[in-house]
Amino acid sequence: MKLGVFAVLFSDLPLEQMLDRVASLGIEAVELGTGNYPGNAHCDPDALLGNTAKQRDLLGAIEQRGLTISALSCHGNPLHPDADFAALHHDTWRKTARLAVELGVDTVNLFSGCPGDGPDGTLPNWVTCAWPPDYLEILEWQWNERAIPYWTEEATFARESGLNQIAFEAHPGFLVYNPETALRMREAAGPEIGVNFDPSHFLWQGIDPIEAVRVLGRAGALFHVHAKDVYLDQANIRINGVLDTKHYGNYDQRSWSFRSVGYGQDEKFWRDFVSALRTAGYDGVLSIEHEDGLASVAEGLGKAVDVLQRVLLKEQPGEMWWA
Repeated sequence: MKLGVFAVLFSDLPLEQMLDRVASLGIEAVELGTGNYPGNAHCDPDALLGNTAKQRDLLGAIEQRGLTISALSCHGNPLHPDADFAALHHDTWRKTARLAVELGVDTVNLFSGCPGDGPDGTLPNWVTCAWPPDYLEILEWQWNERAIPYWTEEATFARESGLNQIAFEAHPGFLVYNPETALRMREAAGPEIGVNFDPSHFLWQGIDPIEAVRVLGRAGALFHVHAKDVYLDQANIRINGVLDTKHYGNYDQRSWSFRSVGYGQDEKFWRDFVSALRTAGYDGVLSIEHEDGLASVAEGLGKAVDVLQRVLLKEQPGEMWWA
């Protein structure tokens, strides 16, 4: 298993400076944003698609530093009820898929998206309860009339284009937010659908990431993994529960906050997590995602690299004495 980083945290740096910074930390892979929410500071499909010279320069710069690309990422909402907004995000996804094939990258990370509450909706509507019955009606409309038809077509597009893995980051606010919804989409749309597994999104919902890895691994749906931590404020949870819409900057009032690896869960959790991934057959990249407002990039990324390098070293499988 390799250690990687989601390079959007260095969007202020030119490509080669970003790669130098990454390589200096002992990181082995980069996940590159191609547009939508992550932006495309280092990998612009409009500039790279069909341009073999620019693709060669990009891949050469990465390979010269001993790095690989773990995935291209275009997290967005192509199911947005605003047709123009949805079209832009759809177009970025399609370009990203084609670029991934041209670059020899197997995986594109993204969100499933979330529609509105019906044909005339104007904003996304994430359903979180089953009653009154209007909510279940909304949810079934979203799945049956929007999400399944759209992603079935996109899975076919990926298959015909040569892209192997559409990796949904299971994220609250979108239709795919837990193992059950991920597997529902995979069953409906095709085996090209899988998961970019981010344990931080599962932990605050009360989902055990170890159990989730087992379920998704058995289904063959573990495509990519993010390494991001979360701090659970038990005092605030006891008062208000885990559903929390307060601004991410209200750290003292929130029930949970994203943190760098090692600032939320202890090292044993990360050892158990890596062991579960290996047991499930995942031998890809742990891509560090920095979304910690309480730590600088240098501090947060440095801590994550330190913890995960120790974990990967300790968990490295070796030959049995009788082999």
